[in-house]
Amino acid sequence: MKPIYKRIMLKLSGEGLMGEKEFGMSAKVIDSLAKQIKSVYEAGVEVCVVVGGGNIFRGAKEASSGMNRTVADHVGMLATVMNALYIQNALEKIGVPARVLSGLNIPEVCEHYVYRRALRHLEKKRVVIFAAGTGNPYFTTDTGAALRASEMQCDVILKSTQVDGVYDSDPKTNPHAKRYDEISFDEVIEQQLKVMDISAIALARENHIPIVVFSQSEADGLQKTVSGEGKFTIIK
Repeated sequence: MKPIYKRIMLKLSGEGLMGEKEFGMSAKVIDSLAKQIKSVYEAGVEVCVVVGGGNIFRGAKEASSGMNRTVADHVGMLATVMNALYIQNALEKIGVPARVLSGLNIPEVCEHYVYRRALRHLEKKRVVIFAAGTGNPYFTTDTGAALRASEMQCDVILKSTQVDGVYDSDPKTNPHAKRYDEISFDEVIEQQLKVMDISAIALARENHIPIVVFSQSEADGLQKTVSGEGKFTIIK
């Protein structure tokens, strides 16, 4: 593979970790992701990761059911820490050094996020997994990914999803949905396309970080995307 990016932010959805399960993590899926990350890492790419927590808990959904939003979001942040630790363990099992840095201070479990500490881990050739979003309620892990990508000066945000790009409507319910090969940040916002939340899109646009949306289900999807190959949508 011939990577076209030096430093990437890989955004993983929590739901994508379930595999065929209805809840929790699939060891098979996470091991497969770890192997893909290892392949990219060994090609010389510096890897940052942000993972959601929807396979365990969705704060916004619980808040809409009557739970206090701040409390719900804190529980959701803790779910992302659990996922991050699982991914860290999967990477370390196959010889890839990784560190989890959390927006919430949980010293017995992982390191607290500090900007210079994160950069130092990247300089030491470690995969850095950012957990607990921004560390604040009312912000999604998409926004957390855009924020950390901006701070780490990543070349691109690679958003792993259940579909192979951005569509003008849901391809799961509309067989005639139009897929975009390329689309602008402004068009995504104007058309209210369900790619990432508007705060994340605006932050990426402001810092000139393209977003590439690709399918997680493809066995070598990450490697192809990092090389500028395969099927994906680029937002810039």
